Amino acid sequence: MVSYDYPSDSELIQLLKSDDGIAYTIIYNKYFNSLYIHAYQKLRNKEEAQDVVHELFAHLWNKRHTLAIDSNLTAYLYTAVRNRILDFIAHQQVESKYISSLQGYIDQGHCITDHLVREKQLTQLIDNGISALPEKMKAVFEMSRKQKLSHKEIAKQLNLSEQTVKKQINNALRLLRVKLGTMLFIAV
Repeated sequence: MVSYDYPSDSELIQLLKSDDGIAYTIIYNKYFNSLYIHAYQKLRNKEEAQDVVHELFAHLWNKRHTLAIDSNLTAYLYTAVRNRILDFIAHQQVESKYISSLQGYIDQGHCITDHLVREKQLTQLIDNGISALPEKMKAVFEMSRKQKLSHKEIAKQLNLSEQTVKKQINNALRLLRVKLGTMLFIAV
């Protein structure tokens, strides 16, 4: 019987690695506010700070079996939040550069409306092609392309072999190429 009165961080880590939801809740309740304040001080945005911390805790639960934490949970969590903040800021800078370059393109007077319409039509064709795939193949393909999961992660989640996942993705791509080739020819 585990006592949850005042567990140490190392005990919480071991319990978490053994799928203990109560240990996860204790870690969450113990660290969320201080991690949120830390993130907010760096980002100056409540929603972004919450998102960063929530993503960290989701990652903590999803990767609990492979976590490389021995005893210093506090250091691990603060380092993880810092890294997520840096990633977030880097992403915002890339986004900002993209928007600036797009604004420059618009200011030059080039009309991109036609490209946007074509892009939307192509996206719709692709989505229709994906939705027409067999259910299992569609699930594997979407996990690979939309959720950016590796073959190994997909195989684990769906109880399949990595080879089956790879074959499903290749089959989906083959079917989409054939279907989209025909659709694009008709659309143009």
